[in-house]
Amino acid sequence: MKSRIIRGVSKNARFFVVNSTDVVQRALDIHHCSPTSIAAFGRLLTAGLIMGASLKGDDLLSLMTHTDGPVNNMVVTANAKGQIKGYLSNPQKDLPLKALTKQYDIENLIGKGSLRVIKDMGLKEPYVGLSEIQKGDIKSDMEYYYETSEQTPTIMELGIKLSEDKKTVKFAGGYMIQLFPGADKKFIASVVEKMDAIRSVTELFEGGMDLERIVKLLYEDMTDEKLERLVEDYEILEEREVSYYCDCNKDKYYRGLITLGKKEILSLLDELGGVIETQCQFCEKKYQFTKEDFKDFFEDK
Repeated sequence: MKSRIIRGVSKNARFFVVNSTDVVQRALDIHHCSPTSIAAFGRLLTAGLIMGASLKGDDLLSLMTHTDGPVNNMVVTANAKGQIKGYLSNPQKDLPLKALTKQYDIENLIGKGSLRVIKDMGLKEPYVGLSEIQKGDIKSDMEYYYETSEQTPTIMELGIKLSEDKKTVKFAGGYMIQLFPGADKKFIASVVEKMDAIRSVTELFEGGMDLERIVKLLYEDMTDEKLERLVEDYEILEEREVSYYCDCNKDKYYRGLITLGKKEILSLLDELGGVIETQCQFCEKKYQFTKEDFKDFFEDK
C-alpha cells in the first residue's frame, strides 16, 4: 500500500485521508528514532501531509513545536506536491508504554508548549499562526490550532503502528474532517457519533481498508443496518502519492558558508584540518568543503 493522500468534499465538510507509512518509515531510518519518538514525530509528519494537501503551486507549510518535554522541538515542512521532510531534537529519547493502555506515551515525551504554523504563499510576509500545545498528542493540538487560529471546527485522527522489533513501521496514517460554516446539525451529530464508534486508523489499515474505503466509512449512515446509505454524498477531488523528500544540495550549503566571509572561512578550514563538513538536519546527508571549493569566492575578495 503506497503512501498517498486523497482529498474531497461534501455539502457540509471537506476531508483528507492519508496513508503515510512509507514517509514515516523513511523518517525512522534517517533519524534513528526511539519507538515513542517516531510515534510522536510520525504523527506530526502525517498532520503536515494532510495540511500540505490544501496548498497550491509553490506554497510551503511548516509546523514547529517548542515544548518542555524530552523531545522539545520538532519541525516538518510540506509542499503542495505531497513532499515532506522534518527533524526533531533528541530522537533517541524514549518513555515506557502507558501502564493501562500499553500505548506510546507521546504526551509526556512532547510535553506542553507551543505550536507554530507557517504558510509561505508567495506574499511579502508568510502567514504565521501560533497556538498552545495543551495535550501533546498532536491530534488534539492540531484540532485546537484550527479552532483558535483559523476558527474552523476540525476532527483529526493520527496513528502509528510499529512491528514487534520496533524497526519497521507497519502502518501510519490519518484523516481530517473540517466542517464548513453553517454545517447542518444532523451532519455534525453523525460525525461525532461516528468518531465514537470507529476503530483507530491503524486498525482500519490493518483490516485491509484503503483510503477510499475509509472515506466511505466516514460517511456511512450508522442508522442503516446494511450500511448502504450515506449521511450525504461526497466527491473525491484529488489523489496523489506522498513522499519524504529533502531538496538539500551542496550549492545551498556553499551559499550559506560564504555569508561568513573569507576570513571566517579560512579560520574554519585551518581549525578543522582543511575540511569543513556540513550535515543536513532533514536527511542527515553530509557535504564537505575544502579551500578549492571557495577558490572563485576568494578571488573575488
